[in-house]
Amino acid sequence: MTTSDDPVPGGRPGDRRRVAALTAGLAARGVRGIVLAYVDTAGVGRVKTIPTDRLEAAVTRGVGMSPVFDTFLAGDSVVRTDVLGSPDGDLRLYPDLDGLVTLAGQPGWAWAPVDRITQEGGRHPGCSRTFLRRVVRDAAARHGLSFKAAIEIEWAVGLGSAPAGEFVPAVSGPAYGAIRQVELSDCAADLLAACAAQGVDVDQLHPEYAPGQFEISVGALDPVAAADRSVLVRQTVRAVAARHGLRVSFAPAVGAEGVGNGGHLHLSCWRDGVNLHAGGEGRYGLTAEAESFAAGVLAHLPALTAVTAPSPASYLRLRPSQWAGVFTAWGHETREAALRMVTGTAGRHEQDANMEVKPVDLAANPYLALGCVIAAGLDGLAAARPLPEEITGDPARYGPDEAAALGVRRLPRSLPEAVEAFRADRVLRSALGPVLADAVSAVRLGEAAAVEGLDPAQVAAAYRWTY
Repeated sequence: MTTSDDPVPGGRPGDRRRVAALTAGLAARGVRGIVLAYVDTAGVGRVKTIPTDRLEAAVTRGVGMSPVFDTFLAGDSVVRTDVLGSPDGDLRLYPDLDGLVTLAGQPGWAWAPVDRITQEGGRHPGCSRTFLRRVVRDAAARHGLSFKAAIEIEWAVGLGSAPAGEFVPAVSGPAYGAIRQVELSDCAADLLAACAAQGVDVDQLHPEYAPGQFEISVGALDPVAAADRSVLVRQTVRAVAARHGLRVSFAPAVGAEGVGNGGHLHLSCWRDGVNLHAGGEGRYGLTAEAESFAAGVLAHLPALTAVTAPSPASYLRLRPSQWAGVFTAWGHETREAALRMVTGTAGRHEQDANMEVKPVDLAANPYLALGCVIAAGLDGLAAARPLPEEITGDPARYGPDEAAALGVRRLPRSLPEAVEAFRADRVLRSALGPVLADAVSAVRLGEAAAVEGLDPAQVAAAYRWTY
């Protein structure tokens, strides 16, 4: 469980007492430096690093970082809003000691997620981790709810020896094939060992559909910790692969055609230790509150895609009949539905039932994605929104009249279309606050302008090694 406290100058309560013991333990394990990690509005992981003996200074005084990164694009150019994008000013990165881990895949290094606060000690309105923590805290205060979340991670494994910029699959064989597992056996075993050493419980690690593609599924945590874990696992996958001479891409589309890399989001609502997605009188054991929460997510999906599918490359992946969930529809264990209700196996419903949000990829900032999905769900819960009729099979088969009767609409086909829906969505913009909401719009439109005139292959190439 991550702390629910915002960072403060001088450290969170108890931080000073912990630092000496942590520093001594890290030094004993040969840790020389600590990676301070956060994710920007474009979904790019950014870091600063400090020597291990500077941990106390980082915890009490923070580490400087320019706020300009809130409006960086994936290609490192900068856009502006009326508040963000200036070269002026400074922020402080404060590591969360609850998330500090020794990196098994990077000997000599530890890793910690950070919050960003102003030099005066206040919340930075552009900090996505602080935003998610606030959404979770407000849900507990207003509705008595807590959440469990997990993010699936798919990636393409390429040869490190491939020509610069190109992707050459490092393994052969069919989708989900045993051949791929054998060919990546040593690397995969090292990845599982690294995850175990870092306290990451892995549910599955297996070959996926696209050439060279793999997926790892990890255990559910509270939303802030789940987002932290998503960032940590990607750092670990990349590091372990590099030690085997391999290169990995988490980009939504490594190439112009075929199935892309997803980052499906799993979420369940809980109250007083009871899962609201099981044991209820609604469909598939859903309680009335869980149905309304899901209905809220479904209603806001067009606007949510600006957050969950934030790259021009995302729309190479969001195509019908590729299990990407590109229609406003839900179904029970229906992998073409944007919302898939997962009930789990017999005897495990109370623990495992959840909903899967499918139009999500790993260009998404996980803190923004989880926070906005929760905000959308809470809006449905507050309005007691009814969950519409479920679908079965592929919604792409519906004609216009049948789709309209079922409320099945195509999600945005492009990033500008998604931004248009996002700008019209008062619930999401209000949840984010004006500074962060404007940054989301500006960065998305900046990404769209950056690839204007490029064909799909060029778009895929532009983002292939950014994520």
